[in-house]
Amino acid sequence: MNDDTLQLLFKTLLERRDNPSENSYTATLLAKGVDKILKKVGEEATELVIASKGGERSEIVYETADLLYHTLVLLVHHDIPLDEVYGELRRRFGISGIEEKSARG
Repeated sequence: MNDDTLQLLFKTLLERRDNPSENSYTATLLAKGVDKILKKVGEEATELVIASKGGERSEIVYETADLLYHTLVLLVHHDIPLDEVYGELRRRFGISGIEEKSARG
């Protein structure tokens, strides 16, 4: 794995959206719409919280991967390129979180 893994995964998710098949979990999830995707994002976030509370490293890694995957599916659903998220992270880099939040109003 390398720094391009998220981008490669995102590209694969776009391909699943654009060329859906019955045996693709991603295509099925996208076909069910935003409510189903949001439910999965919420479930995975909760599972990550529980795993973190439990402190088992492998579980935290596993649940983080699930949350990232479902978050990427949500971005694909909304047709938001991953580069746009990277851009926002770059914009925030070097700015205090406190400053960034106060600048939002």
